Amino acid sequence: MIGVDWGTSSFRAFRMTADGAIIGRRAAPRGILHVENGGFAAALREEIGAWIAEGETRVILSGMIGSRQGWVEAPYLPCPAGAAELGAALVPIPFDGARLLLVPGLTDSDDAGTPEVMRGEETQIAGLLEQLGEDGIVCLPGSHSKWVRVTGGRITAFRTYLSGEAFAAIRADTILGRMMTDGPTDPAAFDRGVARAADHGHLLHHLFGVRTLGLFGRLGEAESASYLSGLLIGHEVRAALARAGTVHLIGAAPLCALYARAIATAGAQAIVMDEDAAARGLSRIARSASWT
Repeated sequence: MIGVDWGTSSFRAFRMTADGAIIGRRAAPRGILHVENGGFAAALREEIGAWIAEGETRVILSGMIGSRQGWVEAPYLPCPAGAAELGAALVPIPFDGARLLLVPGLTDSDDAGTPEVMRGEETQIAGLLEQLGEDGIVCLPGSHSKWVRVTGGRITAFRTYLSGEAFAAIRADTILGRMMTDGPTDPAAFDRGVARAADHGHLLHHLFGVRTLGLFGRLGEAESASYLSGLLIGHEVRAALARAGTVHLIGAAPLCALYARAIATAGAQAIVMDEDAAARGLSRIARSASWT
């Protein structure tokens, strides 16, 4: 079987045995935004055609490839949902030489009834369930960070925070960014930002402080980006983390390490999971699917 995690900016494929062991990998900076003129079938064949030629005829895909900007728009499945529900709602895609099935995204609503959506994260969480157990909290940091509650082995609720995209926009296109220089993360400055997020006052007020601390020489240009990151992540963690406990993190190791620092400051424990959760999730969903 072949599992494909196809996001906005990147493409990952896994060749797996029937029980989910990974026996081959491919990765490319070939997300859906980098495929011209809707040429997804040709792009997929270029990446995994050799495996299909060797006899792999079952392909399961997840991520933004199932979005409105992707190959086929798969309807969102409402929460609660787990691997079985996802497997029962797979969307077929016509493709010469192989059977392609697409994992749908999930939808939820916040307390005010505003919709929430995810595509791809549900598959990663499905791959985490054996380690997580029946219940737990999962955080997937990124441009649009997800905080997900799992109950009884199914995703029952989730919330999204625009922290990563906000950081990039503020860093690139505001006056705050003009007072920052590029460089590695400064842990002390990041921790200062996280601590500031616990103070009284709105995030927008705290953001202006990034400028004034710099004006008065209390925050250096080499520290400001890390301070801003800590401020945004700190506010996110305090809003999303309703109580102390354990948060399972899935994502890029450097970003997960920053979230773990902020989560520890808020009085909870963070466990960083390995980056093969997507492959395990694709395998688990595929085993509950009907391939006929």
